[in-house]
Amino acid sequence: MGSAPPLRRTGERQRQRALVRAVFTAFTRLGLTSFGGPSAHIGYFHRAFVSGRGWLSEARFAEGLGLAQFLPGPASSQLGLFIGLSRGGVPGALAAFAGFTLPSALIMGLAGGLALHLPERGPLAGALAGLILVALAIVAQAVAGMARSLCPDTQRRILALLALIALVLFPQTAVQMAVIAGAALTGALLSQATTTGGATEPAPPQSLVLGLGLGAFGLLLALLPLARPYLAAGALVFGGGHVVLPLLHESLGAAVGDATFFAGYGLAQAMPGPLFTFATYLGAAQAGLWGAVVATLAIFAPGFALLTLALPLWARLRRFARLRGAVAGVNAAVVGLLGAAWVSQLAPHGVESLPAGAISILLLLLVFLTKLPPVALVALGAGLGAVLL
Repeated sequence: MGSAPPLRRTGERQRQRALVRAVFTAFTRLGLTSFGGPSAHIGYFHRAFVSGRGWLSEARFAEGLGLAQFLPGPASSQLGLFIGLSRGGVPGALAAFAGFTLPSALIMGLAGGLALHLPERGPLAGALAGLILVALAIVAQAVAGMARSLCPDTQRRILALLALIALVLFPQTAVQMAVIAGAALTGALLSQATTTGGATEPAPPQSLVLGLGLGAFGLLLALLPLARPYLAAGALVFGGGHVVLPLLHESLGAAVGDATFFAGYGLAQAMPGPLFTFATYLGAAQAGLWGAVVATLAIFAPGFALLTLALPLWARLRRFARLRGAVAGVNAAVVGLLGAAWVSQLAPHGVESLPAGAISILLLLLVFLTKLPPVALVALGAGLGAVLL
């Protein structure tokens, strides 16, 4: 049979471009407005693409969400990539990532480029100190919420506690990796060795092609010393974007300075879109525009590669209880990991004076007792810091 007529090919290309533009527009709108962190992003995605536009069925959305939560990486961004891939193939996946990530990445990159040029004293320095206290409050809330959802039984509470103790005493990256590996093994051994059934929809088209391309791209990035800490963090983040804090602080805290590091993390809480654009800020603080681009691509690449490579195997992977147990063990350990970061990293660098302690207590009360949005907390913390610190 001959090839498709030119007019048909032209029409198909136009339809594909229209699909990609629609994906980019929808995700850019979410990138500008989706405040609240990964859990909130999932709700925004469901409302926009399942209930609203009807781009995915409930079953397809559940498949993508399940895999994003199962694998390391930024869950909401992985789900966004899955939606873009399902709707528009590889171009749709790239459009979804760009639209959702660019708004906050541009702001965080600019902030990172300016951070090292700010004065050590004065209102701006006080505002940065206030942002550290915002991060202290929001991470405390994240630890509490993750503990409730990821440690529902005694076994996982013990795993989280042991991880916290180990990482407070030995906060090195190698210990973090050993704790995660040990928790995975423990979770697998404690689980019941059974399989479960259940129907699954086929993987979106071109997922394997995209996964291989992303894997190769990640290997190329690994040749750049600047990219390696971000690649490692992106490959090890389980349980939510907040866990990137301790993973990056060990390798980059000294490079940019603790004040700059934690202030950027506090600022990231006010951004819509993915929390992983904290890496954009750090890359810009390290090496300007080049650093911002490399850090952003490097921190997202591992999770995206894992998701797209695992999609064709997901129907089989999700059936094994040992594997689900390993993931449950890792999720419990990351509660301890984030708790240790709060105790040994955030708190000592944030509360350095009586006024800082008072602001910290106020922000903690507001986080736990009210529903004040993160952007309001950031404005309050920065404002109080500028006046009092």
